[in-house]
Amino acid sequence: MAMNPMEQFEVKPLIAEPLFSIGGHPIYFTNQALFMCVVVVSAALFLTLTVSKGRLVPSRGQSMAEVSYEFVANMIRSTMGEDGLVFFPFILTLFMFVLFSNFFGLIPWTFTVTSQIAVTFALASVVILVMIVTGFMKHGLGFLMLFVPKAPWYLLILLVPIEIISFLTRPVSLSVRLFANMLAGHTLLAVFASFVILLGAAGGVLSVLSIAPLLLIVAIFALEMLVSFLQAYVFSILTCIYLNEALHLHDHH
Repeated sequence: MAMNPMEQFEVKPLIAEPLFSIGGHPIYFTNQALFMCVVVVSAALFLTLTVSKGRLVPSRGQSMAEVSYEFVANMIRSTMGEDGLVFFPFILTLFMFVLFSNFFGLIPWTFTVTSQIAVTFALASVVILVMIVTGFMKHGLGFLMLFVPKAPWYLLILLVPIEIISFLTRPVSLSVRLFANMLAGHTLLAVFASFVILLGAAGGVLSVLSIAPLLLIVAIFALEMLVSFLQAYVFSILTCIYLNEALHLHDHH
């Protein structure tokens, strides 16, 4: 593992020649692009091949896929009601992409897609765009009432700007939360791994002391697996909450 804990987050071109250019800026096929493709293909194969045979007594893979479907469906029902199931493909895709990206990043010598703010901000922007489009399609200009909370008129002068600012910061908070958790956890793993390497190479008593950071790495790795799942869940549940606002405006308060 690299001694520099931040090296694992570097985006590097895998092909010397750019694929194409946009406005004079070359676009390369990078390690980030490669692992985004790996994540998409892996998630798609998992959700299709495991349930393709439709066994009456499900295999482990089929059980995991069915649990994933039901978990996302229940998440939608609890936040948006039955009306929200129309967004099931969208929420499931987001959940599985973030989940697989987080888990793949825990494998040595791989790349953590969700450790890049550009990726998480793009996902968050898509969520907010879907929310805005849904709101205007369902309510027309009445969607703007989302920014007008139920309060006395003299308080609206203060509350409406606050609601607008809060709405505009949603893609930032949604993306930074995921990005920061993945960046911090993976950096911590790399730092303790470097301790193991340095102490092990020192020899003597210091080699024995390397057991302590090694055991700590195991504990942190287990914690990171939990965090990886929780961050995928948080990203998805917040998406459901935002879409619920677009569907029902202030009815959920």
